[in-house]
Amino acid sequence: MIKETEVCGIRTLVAPGNGPLVAGLVFRVGCADEPLSRRGLTHLIEHLALHRHGLIEHDANAATGITTTHFYTSGSEQAVVTYLTNVCDSLRDLPLERIATEKTILRTEQAGRPHDNLLVWRYGAVGFGAAGYPEWGLEAITDEDVRDWAATRFTRENAVLWISGEVPEGLNLTLPSGSPHPLPEITSALPATPAYFAEGGGKISFSAVTERSARASLFAMVLERALFRALRTEDGNSYTIAAAYVPRDGSHATITAMADALPEKQDAVLGGLIDVLAALQAGRFDVDELETVRDKASTSLDRPEAARALLFTEAIDILYGRTRCTLEEFRAELAAVTVDDLGEVAGQLMDTLLLQVPRGGRADWAGFAEAPMFSDKAVVGEQYPSLQNGDFVLVLGHDGVSVTSPHGVLTVKYRECVLMQRWPDGARRLVGPDGISISIEPTLYDIPERAITRLDGKIADELMVRQPARAADRIPQRPAPAAPPPVIKVKTPLKAKLVLALVAVLCPVLALVATAALVTSDNVGHALLHFALPAWGAFAAGAAAIRLAKGLGYLGGAKSDT
Repeated sequence: MIKETEVCGIRTLVAPGNGPLVAGLVFRVGCADEPLSRRGLTHLIEHLALHRHGLIEHDANAATGITTTHFYTSGSEQAVVTYLTNVCDSLRDLPLERIATEKTILRTEQAGRPHDNLLVWRYGAVGFGAAGYPEWGLEAITDEDVRDWAATRFTRENAVLWISGEVPEGLNLTLPSGSPHPLPEITSALPATPAYFAEGGGKISFSAVTERSARASLFAMVLERALFRALRTEDGNSYTIAAAYVPRDGSHATITAMADALPEKQDAVLGGLIDVLAALQAGRFDVDELETVRDKASTSLDRPEAARALLFTEAIDILYGRTRCTLEEFRAELAAVTVDDLGEVAGQLMDTLLLQVPRGGRADWAGFAEAPMFSDKAVVGEQYPSLQNGDFVLVLGHDGVSVTSPHGVLTVKYRECVLMQRWPDGARRLVGPDGISISIEPTLYDIPERAITRLDGKIADELMVRQPARAADRIPQRPAPAAPPPVIKVKTPLKAKLVLALVAVLCPVLALVATAALVTSDNVGHALLHFALPAWGAFAAGAAAIRLAKGLGYLGGAKSDT
């Protein structure tokens, strides 16, 4: 039985527990709450809050999620009291001198963690979508940002404490007073669903938004088993198959699934996955399969760790403003799920499904709409053709930036921009709320410095993130100018030289003879018609032949290969 109480002004859930004391302090703040230009701020504060603990000798850690930040520990009463008290003390007085060092640690941690494409394509670059991006805002975070975020988000009213065991004596959780923070607004970058996009490779994955319920959690278990059976056991085209059900807020959950595939098997895996989804949507569920997953879910509730997981879930529900669900109520919900219930959840999944296929793939043949990759129109302004491909043109306008190409248009309006990254070499990256991103590389466009300066002046300071200098090999190289056509030397044949030489000698001789005949002849008309004009014609033809031979390279000229 979970009891709700209050400790040091913090809402607290307490339940009996066996073994070591286990406790956690959950705050309703996560990376979805951060603007993209400060992405990484909550994670940075989590690291700073743990720094003074040094090497912790008992089980303790922290995690920053999409909507919550969780500090948790287990051990003796004294160890738990010390850890949680020190966390709260650190949150009130963070070691700001550690910011630069912790940023480096976070960048290293981030290097091995892929960003979530499904979040970005579904929600854009704000709210839940911002959580899908790397921690691009780290460079811009200041001491003042850290102090303000900690003072307003890590407060008593924005936290819930949970304890598995008895409330230990000496627990002193002193936090500033504040206000509870609602969840981020739900945004959408998708005009229609089900939809797909092509990005990355090596796997096919999808996400869908469903109701938050026991039947939806069972559906995710059935889905994983169906995919495993079809894609691995029967077809043998995939090795790793996984599906998960995760609450998104008080009333909705996200169901995700993925299956890996070799390049030559990707089409087969995609087809097999869509076949499984179509079968589930059509209500093809096995009653025995439902009983199998129901038994597995019910049995998991009897494990000791299940009670602690439920405490954590109920703590989050309080922060979400959702009515708490007791263990007995959840068991009853599981027992009541029918095959028809699973069919209804399958319908919700297909209605909201977003599918990621490998780059170059398509899913429109299965009735999925292609997620928008381009903007509606370009801005009007100065145009700078790409030095790599003249079909791509960068447009710097008064109200935004566009890149036009034969494939479509990308546009970010200045008033809507949520982030601009700025490098010392002049490169810029602008991101719009819909997730559209435009990169500007001065080495790939002939952009005058004044244009870059004018662009910088269009973006608010709080949206600009100055990046460290890039290594030379990370800066795109300016395309080399086109090489001139090669010159081909042609060797003149000996016979041609002799013929042309003879023509060169005879032509002047004929012309002289014709002239002399014309002067000495008694019948000028007869001489002109029968001798002089043909001779002069032969001279002109010979001269033209010589000029042509030179032009063609037979007398020391040149010939282009074009």
